Amino acid sequence: MKECKGACGTPEQAAKLKAVIEESRSVPGCLMHILQEAQAIYGYLPMPVQKTIAEGLNISLSEVYGVATFYSQFSLKPKGKYRVSVCLGTACYVKGSDKILEKVEEELGIKCGDSTDDGLFSLDSCRCVGACGLAPVMMVNEDVHGRLKPEMVKGILDGYRRNEQ
Repeated sequence: MKECKGACGTPEQAAKLKAVIEESRSVPGCLMHILQEAQAIYGYLPMPVQKTIAEGLNISLSEVYGVATFYSQFSLKPKGKYRVSVCLGTACYVKGSDKILEKVEEELGIKCGDSTDDGLFSLDSCRCVGACGLAPVMMVNEDVHGRLKPEMVKGILDGYRRNEQ
């Protein structure tokens, strides 16, 4: 999935964002709320959206960008329909989650932090999903896949691909 250039999204999305800015701008500390709402509207925070927020709040783009990049809940890149997250926490890592991540990267043809061109998958790593007893673990959206071996990755991802046919 390519990052948008210039204007992003639909006119409806732009109208929603402007409404959020208008209703929130007088509230002290509203930037976090507006960024959260913007990400809910667009799925991520591309630069044109950040510029709209900065202009709407009459603050610098660097302030908006600083907050958007400081908090891990925000994404500057589009996410896939299926968000794959490989746990690299201690329990998972000692049981080979680094090999799982390598296999997912190979299978999807992307690196951690990226999305497939078709927008179907995005890949990230995390530090712990709270399923240490199932290590190594990979999540796809809310689905937990545990006790993984690299040779299991293709079959799991193929299952999500079949959902699209």
